[in-house]
This record gives sequence, C-alpha cells and structure tokens, in this order.
Amino acid sequence: MTPTAAQAGIDAVILDYNGVIGLQPSTDQWLRLARTALWSDDLPTFRHAFWSARSAYDAGQLSDLAYWAQVLGHHPGARRLRELRDADIDMWTFTDDRVVEVLEYAHESGLPLVLLSNAPRHLSDVLDRRPWRHLMTRAFYSARLQVCKPDPAAYQHAINATGADPHRVLFVDDRTDNCHAARRLGLRTLHYTGRPTDLTAALQPPN
Repeated sequence: MTPTAAQAGIDAVILDYNGVIGLQPSTDQWLRLARTALWSDDLPTFRHAFWSARSAYDAGQLSDLAYWAQVLGHHPGARRLRELRDADIDMWTFTDDRVVEVLEYAHESGLPLVLLSNAPRHLSDVLDRRPWRHLMTRAFYSARLQVCKPDPAAYQHAINATGADPHRVLFVDDRTDNCHAARRLGLRTLHYTGRPTDLTAALQPPN
C-alpha cells in the first residue's frame, strides 16, 4: 500500500465512475442523442425525459426497450434502439486522463480501488472492457446489483469488497446525496468537483 495513503489513514478507495473517472457528456453529445431519438433540439425537455426513468433503468428494472419506450413515449424499432444505445454509450465512455493518472499511481502503490457506479447493464459491459478497468480490484454496477446509490445496500457490496474498516475507506463521488449516504455508513468522503488535485490531496497525509 502507498505510504501516503496509509499515513492518511486510508486502506482503500471506493470510486464513482461518471463525474469522477468519466467525463460529463458535452452539449454536442446530448444533441446527438436527442437527434438520434428524433427529438427536437429542446435539450431541457429531452433531458427531463431521459432522466425520468433512468433510476429504474440503472437499477436493472427496465430493459433497454422499456427504458427508451418510456423516454420517447413509444417503442423504437430495433434499428433505432441500437442507434440510441450506441449514442448513449458514447456519452459516458470518455474518461478524464488526469484522474486515471492519479489512480494508476495509487494502484501501483498497492492501494485497493473499488468501482461503485450507477449504470445500466449495457454500459457496465462496455466499462468492464475499458483500459482503466484493470486498476480496480472489483467493480460494482447498479444494474447488476439491482440497487442504486444512495441506497445503503449498494455501498455495502463495495465496503465488503475492500475488507477494510469503513472509517479507513475513502468514498469519492460527484453527487452530494451519494456522499451524505456514504458518511452515514461511516465512510470518509470526497465530494469530487472536477479537480484531480483534490483526489491527490485526499490520499496524502495531513500536514
């Protein structure tokens, strides 16, 4: 284990994917998805429809077809469904190389890293094949767990995988509600706001 992490009282790290390792989608990517859905360029309305059923989709409670039928208000054909899935995947698979570099150093130092992501099954399958995935000791996805953060059950899978005392595990997520839930379980937290230096600092011992 990296001496700095050990000195900081950290035995393992649980990380979110989107908004931490993965970059948030650009406006152009949202527009591509909306146009693939044959939607207008009214992105606020499209995003509302997109997110309205996303939790159930992420939790594995909706199939790809059922999810997009709810978003669109009708069933897309097989070809349209494939195009929507491809555009959806494209939005979430661009990573922040600066964060990956921090995680590579932590991994090489022996610090266990565990992924805990709210993600539908098709996206989880793609993420498991990404080059950075080898940095993770384990990876947990909501669709496979059938539960999403901030439900405590989701965190428990990741905590168990670390084999560490929760008080010595750092949880990193870009959502405040997820961080609040993690703190209630005894985890240390870093509300990540897009600055890799914050992650590096969290792994360093206090001055």
